Amino acid sequence: MIELILPAIVSCITAFFIVFLMTPPLIKFLKKRDLTVKDVNKKNNVMVVRPGGPSIIVGIIVSEIILYAFLQLNEILAIIITTSAAFVIGYIDDRKVMGGWFKPVALALAATPIIAFGAYNSDLAFPLFETVHIPILYLALIVFMIPITGNTINSIDVLNGVASGFMVIASFSLSICLFIVQNYEIAIVSLPLGFVSLAFYKYHKIPSKIFPGDSGALTLGAMYGAIAIVGGVEIIAAVALLPAVLNSFLFLSSIKRIVEHRQIKGKPVEHTENFLLKATDDKTAPVTLVRLILAGGPLSEKQVGFVIFKLAIFSGILAIITAFLMGVSF
Repeated sequence: MIELILPAIVSCITAFFIVFLMTPPLIKFLKKRDLTVKDVNKKNNVMVVRPGGPSIIVGIIVSEIILYAFLQLNEILAIIITTSAAFVIGYIDDRKVMGGWFKPVALALAATPIIAFGAYNSDLAFPLFETVHIPILYLALIVFMIPITGNTINSIDVLNGVASGFMVIASFSLSICLFIVQNYEIAIVSLPLGFVSLAFYKYHKIPSKIFPGDSGALTLGAMYGAIAIVGGVEIIAAVALLPAVLNSFLFLSSIKRIVEHRQIKGKPVEHTENFLLKATDDKTAPVTLVRLILAGGPLSEKQVGFVIFKLAIFSGILAIITAFLMGVSF
């Protein structure tokens, strides 16, 4: 455990400062090339640059390479390759709106390095119960989990700062859980995700200077899923991600098909005269977590974001409790 302190410190500092220092010049670069989108939740015609994925992926790759130099784990290589593939998939979608099936299918393929490196344990652990050995079914779980976590974070990226702020809470919760179940090496490997998200949140929070785009959101989500798999904490990771999972479930159950968000005509949120957010009455619009939050009445964008963060903290606490229960089962 003591020998892990130095790589943990070096990788976390590297992850944070690469994103923190690289994002401002990335913002300038994107502005010069007019790679901007309208911030639909602002009263004036506010344009925000995207995507922020390049700074996020560089912070992740460099910090994880540092960890690999110390730890020499195949799990790290699997995480790097899967996360990098997710970035490429997201970047393609940032530049050209692809069909609804593109990201799920491509992300499923991005999960294959985890299988190729054997960076998984086919025993699925449940709190207070014995582990279940499912060697064949677990391969299917890997292929499905990366698209789920990637698209789940992408689907919650609807307000300034929400995706990055949510990932700060969820990823640090997951790291704490990995320490609790005594998977110390993967716990260290997971820490850069939280610090990358924290650094990016500085520029993504209200009012956003940059949006992560699909490349940023898919990168964060895919790395989270990869860590959950190689760390053997799939159930715990799902608990920590509950608000985002609920959002995806509500969206899919109301739309009843896999479709690109930007291709949906009905919007779940409208604006009042003073530009507060309110739930729409449009029956064709999808049901989302934000729409449910606004069912009680109009709120500002910042207020909705804080509600989501509170839900994330609550889910993180549930995940930590689940981790303790997993310790009891072991």
